[in-house]
Amino acid sequence: MLKKIPVEELRLGMHLHAMCGAWLDHPFWRTKFILRDPADLEKLRASSVTEVWIDVVKGCDVEPASTGVAPRRDAAARSARSERPMPSEPAPPAAEPKPTASMAAEMQRASALVNQSREAVTSLFAEARMGRALDTEKCLPLVDEIASSVWRNPGAIVSLARLKTHDDYTYMHSMAVCALMVSLGRQLGMDENSAREIGLAGMLHDMGKAMMPLEVLNKPAKLTDAEYAIMKTHPQHGYELLLEGKGVSEVALDVTLHHHERPDGKGYPHGLSGDALTRVARMGAVCDVYDAITSNRPYKSGWDPAESIARMASWAGQFDNDVFQAFVKSLGIYPIGSLVRMRSGRLGVVVEQSEGSLVAPKVKLFFSTKSNMPITIELLDLSSPACTDGIAARESNAQWQFPHLDELWAGPEVLRKLGKG
Repeated sequence: MLKKIPVEELRLGMHLHAMCGAWLDHPFWRTKFILRDPADLEKLRASSVTEVWIDVVKGCDVEPASTGVAPRRDAAARSARSERPMPSEPAPPAAEPKPTASMAAEMQRASALVNQSREAVTSLFAEARMGRALDTEKCLPLVDEIASSVWRNPGAIVSLARLKTHDDYTYMHSMAVCALMVSLGRQLGMDENSAREIGLAGMLHDMGKAMMPLEVLNKPAKLTDAEYAIMKTHPQHGYELLLEGKGVSEVALDVTLHHHERPDGKGYPHGLSGDALTRVARMGAVCDVYDAITSNRPYKSGWDPAESIARMASWAGQFDNDVFQAFVKSLGIYPIGSLVRMRSGRLGVVVEQSEGSLVAPKVKLFFSTKSNMPITIELLDLSSPACTDGIAARESNAQWQFPHLDELWAGPEVLRKLGKG
């Protein structure tokens, strides 16, 4: 049986079912667990959460005289705290978190996560198409693992998520936006718990596409105006679908409904602009577009990552400037997988970012434009003081048609795990 109680009446042994309040106020990533750790109890009492739901069947009930219960807070202070608005943006971190795992090691782990995501999201879409209410809490363990991967080394899963075929775009796009949202949240100074919340929003943001006609969703050609009008209804359908389910936060609903809105008011479905758009909706818009334009679609091949960043930067009014700048910083001006031409005339593919410079990543050189011939592969760290070469320009593989770029940066073993080797 569920019972709603003030947070002051919580004690060890109670089964926490849900917390009331804004999503950023919650001190825990998970809910629905028995309070066993005194530190967790104190963390919850010190938070902005004022009331919680407990399940007295699965844990202890309220005992007014029990020991260890904190004195009741002043009612006026509690009321003022509950009326405090959700923060529009997180405070910046004292220091930007550094990767704790090598790129090679995290690539191996991330490849398994990509495969798990494909199965999980495909299943979620299938349930929606069959008219079943969505239990989005099933996604939490997967989002948790994706967020942990981003925290260990954001470059790995964010870049691997781009390796999708046009056949599985709809499903893998959700996973990719999840990873991009976590990475962007990390760059903006969110802690892991808050970044996981927006990661879940990214995972769910396109659920409305489950309600779209398959002949329109999977059309191997550009949509007609009438078909595009149908597709533009997917944010509203997704919002309504999530409302009918359980375990959905207000931030997931916000991102789902508003990820196609624009600061200049030219987006859809409501043409919102300015302060009417939340920070998380603006984040969702950037992440959604980047993955869409870098991915292979039924009707076109994806753009090069660096080319995509440059094009997005030129689209005035489409993205929030501060959010977009943070997004570029999270990926690099030349994201992993970008084809670049060096001052020496050699071509290379970006394999890893530098901690110290957005324009000095690690590049794997493999071709000479002077001889127009392949060269012995060389890994060059452009941030090294001993390096005398540098990036002169982006290159488009649409012109060169190199078939092995993904293998150069991801490695043949990782590609085999993803079924692309």
